[in-house]
Amino acid sequence: MKTCPLFLIYTSVFLLALPSAKAGGLMDTLVFGNRDSEQQHQVQCDACDVIKGGLDEPARRLLPSKTESWEGGHISFLLNVDPDKPTYVTIRLWGSDTNSNRLILFCEGKQIGYRHLGDVDLLDFGSDSDAPGYNGRFFYNTSPLPVSMTKGRTNLHFEVRSIGRIWPYGTAFAQYQKPMTEPTRGLYRLYTHTDAFFVPPADEKQGKVPGDPPVRKEPGPEVLDQLKLRINHEINGLLAADKPLTQMQMQFLARAYHVKWSAAWHNQRMIEKVIDGLDHIYVAYRQNPRLAESDPATPNPDWFGLGPSGDVVRLLIGPLTPHLDEDINDGVGGKVKRRDGFSAMLQASRDWHRRHRRLYTNQSMITDLYIYLANRGIAVLEPAKALTEPDVRHYLYESVGLQPWLGSDTDNGPAKPVGDNYYQLTDKGLTKELGFVGYYGEVLDWVTQIYDATRPDPGQPGDKTIASQLEKIAHTRAVFRYPMLDADGNRAMRAETIIGWRDAHYPGEVTYGERVSWDGSALYAVAATLDPEAVGYAQQMFSDNQFFKSVEDRMKDKSLRVTAELLEVPDQYELLKAQPPSSHRVPMTAGRPDFVWADEEDGVVALKHGDEMLYASLYWRARNAINFLARTHYIVPRFDRIAVSWEKTEFEPSGLTFTRPDWVNFGFGGGGLRYPGDLHSALAGEELPIAKIPEGVRFRPGDENVYAGKGSFYTLRYGPFLIGMNMTKDKTYELSPPAGVRKAQELVSGKRVVLRAPLKVAPRSTIVLCLEKET
Repeated sequence: MKTCPLFLIYTSVFLLALPSAKAGGLMDTLVFGNRDSEQQHQVQCDACDVIKGGLDEPARRLLPSKTESWEGGHISFLLNVDPDKPTYVTIRLWGSDTNSNRLILFCEGKQIGYRHLGDVDLLDFGSDSDAPGYNGRFFYNTSPLPVSMTKGRTNLHFEVRSIGRIWPYGTAFAQYQKPMTEPTRGLYRLYTHTDAFFVPPADEKQGKVPGDPPVRKEPGPEVLDQLKLRINHEINGLLAADKPLTQMQMQFLARAYHVKWSAAWHNQRMIEKVIDGLDHIYVAYRQNPRLAESDPATPNPDWFGLGPSGDVVRLLIGPLTPHLDEDINDGVGGKVKRRDGFSAMLQASRDWHRRHRRLYTNQSMITDLYIYLANRGIAVLEPAKALTEPDVRHYLYESVGLQPWLGSDTDNGPAKPVGDNYYQLTDKGLTKELGFVGYYGEVLDWVTQIYDATRPDPGQPGDKTIASQLEKIAHTRAVFRYPMLDADGNRAMRAETIIGWRDAHYPGEVTYGERVSWDGSALYAVAATLDPEAVGYAQQMFSDNQFFKSVEDRMKDKSLRVTAELLEVPDQYELLKAQPPSSHRVPMTAGRPDFVWADEEDGVVALKHGDEMLYASLYWRARNAINFLARTHYIVPRFDRIAVSWEKTEFEPSGLTFTRPDWVNFGFGGGGLRYPGDLHSALAGEELPIAKIPEGVRFRPGDENVYAGKGSFYTLRYGPFLIGMNMTKDKTYELSPPAGVRKAQELVSGKRVVLRAPLKVAPRSTIVLCLEKET
């Protein structure tokens, strides 16, 4: 293990005895299932049991109600806190447990944190997958307690309550909050401490570090045969359908028309079904013009509009052309030529969506893609009614971060809701919203669709500038994959989700170059570009035999949207399999060189230091104001550490403040659905400063805004690491070393430095120090 000297003091408790019980600021430890510890802490339990859990350690589980309920058992106790210093709470959980239930901490009757996407998270937000978070080892989750609650107190009354899983998109309570039907994970220990960097006591058991994990043995290429059977079964079913086809069904067939092994390849019956389907869509549009804005048969209807029909027309313009000047029923008692009718409905869709663009990156990309595809359809139907290619392609350039995103079109020009210099992506290729975006920031699938949309004809090269941006995004996203076992204990890489501001699951999916999604395979982007680095990521996935497993798992979803995503997979695999060997591998792979990577626009740091890995989001879920909080995920071989911790934030004040509302559910959007009962937030009433908002950006306190909570300079001390990040373009800041530390290794350059004075941190740069303790 490569370490900086201080790391031996902080975390190698297996090699050196800690100097005292107070190492890491430890205040108190409750051992669940241990009679003496529970009596000392006045534990009272309702609907819970004691088990022998991981490594034969005792643990308590909270049990579901005897009658169906979203609430389960709860357990209460006393813990010591520091009356002067900020206090943290850490829970110890077994990394092999998979459980979708949630554990919520209460202090003096008030809820700590939010149930969904708050800056202070739950004790355990569970996982909806069957994948262990940290196979055969423990993980620790740390949260800060409100200073207002601990100040002047030496002990407080706490409670852990359990609830079932949630579905965050539910619009009614029963949709959102699911019943709790099984016991929670085991609760092993709970600690209070004053250092955000939790140090497990030296006497705690830790799991065995996997040596050389095995390579997955199955499945193999036979899954591609099963995939082809599924595709052709879907095609034949659509061709035999009695009802007119939906837009998404037609778009799937139009793509399959160009896939040689598919049953749709140059199939005349398919053209007849598509003509009938387009006629039906046009009549429905004439009878309800709002269909151009939102078609309920598409995912997220008001993002897609009638853009899929435009894609169908441009993909099939050759076989459709003989039928375009035929008269059809216009749905309101008249006749119209297909060409004119189809063009009119696509114009209506294109122009409405130009006036209703969306800010967050994946939503922006989808909306702008279908603006563009609607125009592509118009261009082959009535060229004079189409926007010129530069006039429409700028929407794509804005959504993929090549030009400033200017918002919706208005009669007076672009709306510019976030100013005239806001880019959807950072210069380094991350999506840019309220900090690092995990799963929803995995936009390689959508950027590849955007690239494909610019191809003059299927199989021809698309826009070179977008292709270059696609390659940059692929390189950047690869930094956020780390080595971890899959659910069966095989070698794999997983996507980092803990520090993603729109993520609420742990662990991330098995991912190498790109995620598997509804709209793209693990090979989608690399097959489009054949970028050498991305080819190396794909070859690493092949070597670990994780590709076929990704296809097998995806095929469990029987939806048409996934069937369409699988369509090109066999040809993508054949193309990638034929590429020469690449020396490139995912950066965090064991044995690869150490590195520090930072993106000062998104406030995120990733580093590899021997077999230790740290991900840190310094600009963490600060939706409304500066919150002085960071999120970290520190991965070491024997255990995993997750934390929300206080940090120093320097910023340009606006003079405005935001007072936290009394929300216990969502950390945004009015607090989300209300829970029954008299629930209150421990954070309610906290007053936070708002950073200066650029001139011309409409804002009022309480608005969610990408500028309101963004600092200028962040200082985070986390264990052996001291991070200074300068987010500005034109200011220099100073990073002051902690008292008593004179030497460090600067990890960006690898140089040893003597800390005689504060270090200068230049604009848009980051310093990461590995501190050395004075002897």
